[in-house]
Amino acid sequence: MPIIVRIDVELAKRKMSVGEFAERVGLTPSNVAVLKNGRAKAVRFSTLEAMCRVLECQPGDLLEWVDDDEAVTSTASAGEEGR
Repeated sequence: MPIIVRIDVELAKRKMSVGEFAERVGLTPSNVAVLKNGRAKAVRFSTLEAMCRVLECQPGDLLEWVDDDEAVTSTASAGEEGR
């Protein structure tokens, strides 16, 4: 998946639990887990806005695009280094 969600990084920086984050954003903890684990297919702008407001960050701090070819290449290279 070329979009990586970095909610866990921002939560760790702020020492905020998933439960507290979910409550403040207005999501269930299970929906936060879906976002965190990269299983979400979409996110509403209103949800993204709420996440940025709670974490005091920009959307780019939460979402990162990675080229599929680069992701495959870096994964393959990492596997070859261990041989």
